[in-house]
Amino acid sequence: MAATVTLPKSIAERARREAEKLGVSLEEFIVELLIQGLDPRDRAAGYVEASEELLGQAKEELRKGDTRQAAEKAWGAAALAVKAYAMCREGKRLTSHGELWRYRRRLAKEVGKWVKISWAYANMMHTCFYENWCDREDVGDALEYIERLVSEVRSRVERT
Repeated sequence: MAATVTLPKSIAERARREAEKLGVSLEEFIVELLIQGLDPRDRAAGYVEASEELLGQAKEELRKGDTRQAAEKAWGAAALAVKAYAMCREGKRLTSHGELWRYRRRLAKEVGKWVKISWAYANMMHTCFYENWCDREDVGDALEYIERLVSEVRSRVERT
């Protein structure tokens, strides 16, 4: 379920700047703030829920024709899925793109090489957000792979 929260403009802008400094989406930044006090299993579940929410938003943005926003939300969904897996497996909080890439390698070893394709599509979407070069088909293809990644991570989080 998506929710709209109204913040004073100065607070919203500060949050956006902080997210940009960290190289994450505003949604991902807010999720991090909200779940930081939870135990690792609940944090992992929170990441998965946020990931699924971003997938839904990406599909809606794509339906409306906003490929740029759809692409960024797709990237965020994949990043949160990898964070969920790290939190679930080791109670480890990933805080950089480098850590996401390294942990994606572990995820691929444990789940399957197809994870590398999902991650490559996710990174293509991250670039697309900044460069705005992808089209509807590119984003749609990426969403299929990212959805599989999110679904697999959800099932593994639920089993722990």
